[in-house]
Amino acid sequence: MKILLTGANGYIGMRLLPLLLEQGHKVVCAVRSAERLSVDPEVKKEIEIVEIDFLEEVKQNILPTDIDAAYYLIHSMTTSTKDFDEKEAQAAENFNKYLAPLNVKQVIFLTGMTNEKESSKHLSSRQKVGEILQEGNFHLTCLQAGIVVGSGSSSFEIIRDLCEKLPFMITPRWVNTKTQPIAIRNVLEFLTGVLGNEKCYDEAFDIGGPEVLTYKKMMLQYSKIRGLRLHIVGVPFMTPRLSSYWLYFVTSTSYKLAVNLVDSMTVEVISKDKRLQDMLNINPLTYDEAIKVAFDKIEQNQVISSWKDSKSSGRYKQKDLNKYIQVPKHGCLKDSQQQKAENPEAALEKIWSIGGQSGWYYADTLWKFRGYLDKLFGGVGLRRGRTHLHKINTGDSLDFWRVLLADKEQKRLLLFAEMKVPGEAWLEFCIDESGVVHQTATFRPKGLAGRAYWYSMLPFHFFIFKGMLNEIASAK
Repeated sequence: MKILLTGANGYIGMRLLPLLLEQGHKVVCAVRSAERLSVDPEVKKEIEIVEIDFLEEVKQNILPTDIDAAYYLIHSMTTSTKDFDEKEAQAAENFNKYLAPLNVKQVIFLTGMTNEKESSKHLSSRQKVGEILQEGNFHLTCLQAGIVVGSGSSSFEIIRDLCEKLPFMITPRWVNTKTQPIAIRNVLEFLTGVLGNEKCYDEAFDIGGPEVLTYKKMMLQYSKIRGLRLHIVGVPFMTPRLSSYWLYFVTSTSYKLAVNLVDSMTVEVISKDKRLQDMLNINPLTYDEAIKVAFDKIEQNQVISSWKDSKSSGRYKQKDLNKYIQVPKHGCLKDSQQQKAENPEAALEKIWSIGGQSGWYYADTLWKFRGYLDKLFGGVGLRRGRTHLHKINTGDSLDFWRVLLADKEQKRLLLFAEMKVPGEAWLEFCIDESGVVHQTATFRPKGLAGRAYWYSMLPFHFFIFKGMLNEIASAK
């Protein structure tokens, strides 16, 4: 089958893509920028890429005419706290317009479980998207999932951040909300299992794990598996806004996502049927099993995707980032240093492993302090880390940087700052043919505040950048 995969750069899409290819399908990935599709070059050779922004005016005849089925994995919850529902509706309407002239048999839509008695803005928005998709000229299969548990998923990473960092928690009432978590492995089984299955046409199915748990119980079970001591005390006075700030400062989530997550966490969502589970003969993993599988992937450095690599997890939108690929030469302040590498290949591996668990090789305490300041003033901080220990793809998040270019053959890595700064900042590493490592920090200041910021940081830049370069160049 020829399949259209929207949201190909997202957490689910990145994991679904290799499975579809393994099953012999031809895949067309719809992304806003082909350069930002964070997959290996070998995978890119196997797929067809179409650049589409479903929030913009529809461009006719842009999709292949022989598409058999499509996955709708577009999500806007992390982009806004106010109008994300309007954006989601617009994207769904435009999706229908793109598919209108085609003969697509089935569209598979992954959404959240609903609660008939009460709903959050997020869940109501997803319901509206489903209603819009039902108006399309195709058979719709709707999979309604509980929170997804897997290495790199937002739910898992938030629980991980909370439990690993806080042995004692004062929590809001929503930690007692019941939900039905499902392992990412099972979500992918359901997504591939309904493909082309006519019994699933024009149907909506709940997909959840075998247990109904509160968020408090999930955190306690996580801590038990990890051998951590955790004490949780609930209080009635923590408002949704305070809860959002709490999640934002303690975990790696963005504030926008924290607000929308807290809104959803106050609503109980429990599976109403197991029809699809029986139809496809899928036995979902328990929550404990899902946690253990997630850590198997983490420990083996086999995390395929993370929600943090989404462009919406940072300061800039993807279409804004495209214009920063060319580092400006005029009106900028620079710190350029170079040093002969003792072993150029080892130095390249050092560059490709920078950030995350590896740190920044020199004065890590100061880097962490800068991350805390950034978080305090509404930035992303250092908590996003990196998805892979030794592999970088264009478009990945890297602590409070975004990877604009990662070309290992040309030995060049270009990062753009998503931290809060009065201007725009780039950090570039490259190794020339003579084995010399070039490290260049470029800052385009915004007004007097920008220049004051740069010059106030010069003493730190002198020591930090020099020390970082020395560690890279001396790698053996």
